[in-house]
Amino acid sequence: MPSPSSAAKDDSATDSDLPSAFPAGSDTESDTETETEDDLSCPPASSPFEVGEKVLASHSSSIYDARVLKSDYRFKEWKFFVHYMGWNKNWDEWIGLDRLMKRTEENIKKQEELNKKLGTLKNAMAWRVSQMKPRSPNVARGRKRKQDSIDKEKNAASSDKLVTFHIPPALRKQLIDDCEYVTHMKKLVKLPRSPNVDDILKKYVEWKTKKHGGVTDSVGEILKGLRCYFDKALPAMLLYKNERKQFEETISSDVSPSTVYGAEHLLRLFGKVILLHFSVRVTLFVLIMS
Repeated sequence: MPSPSSAAKDDSATDSDLPSAFPAGSDTESDTETETEDDLSCPPASSPFEVGEKVLASHSSSIYDARVLKSDYRFKEWKFFVHYMGWNKNWDEWIGLDRLMKRTEENIKKQEELNKKLGTLKNAMAWRVSQMKPRSPNVARGRKRKQDSIDKEKNAASSDKLVTFHIPPALRKQLIDDCEYVTHMKKLVKLPRSPNVDDILKKYVEWKTKKHGGVTDSVGEILKGLRCYFDKALPAMLLYKNERKQFEETISSDVSPSTVYGAEHLLRLFGKVILLHFSVRVTLFVLIMS
């Protein structure tokens, strides 16, 4: 799917996006052919989904929040052009009724249960890969490679515990609302933000120190790298199109974005990091299983 990400997004589509699967009628057709196509193209009294309506849309076995941008009725079938909220407009597509649901409490619960199930499945797949026996006839060498792999996984697990990026449902909703405000309502975040990204990272160090009596050198280095990564990633992939002018007017060569931007854009970075981390793991799993 739609990757988070990493990554700027747009939210509009033009009539030229209408796929060739819905061709217009030809002026050279006979009266009988025209009458048949008119019958097939005549829509019912109302569309099941309105333009601008927020919906739930399935994509690649997951369910995403989306918005209907266009609707079209041809050959006795409704098609809807949707934008997956929080994702690049390149993911916008025409889909049928079989992939759309109303945003009811029951359907939202289904969405949460499915996403939770997919997370459990991913963990099960990772466990299965860790239990796979080497196919090499050289057992001794195979065991050594397996042990080396286990040692690397243990080291990676220890590193993951240093700083964990987990986005709870409330913050995921904030990401979606942030996209709505900026791209659809044309509202910009007021700058400079307080607290800014530097302040947030310092507060994290203070909290970590108070809870554990200090922070390790590794955590300190990770946070420094995160700050540097934010400064580089902000203009490259964390801004929406209509935020770029504000960035150019606010940030100069002697001003770091981390001293001006705040939680909203740092949250976008976490979303990109998590999406990238998941994509890498999926790619590795596919390569191992192939």
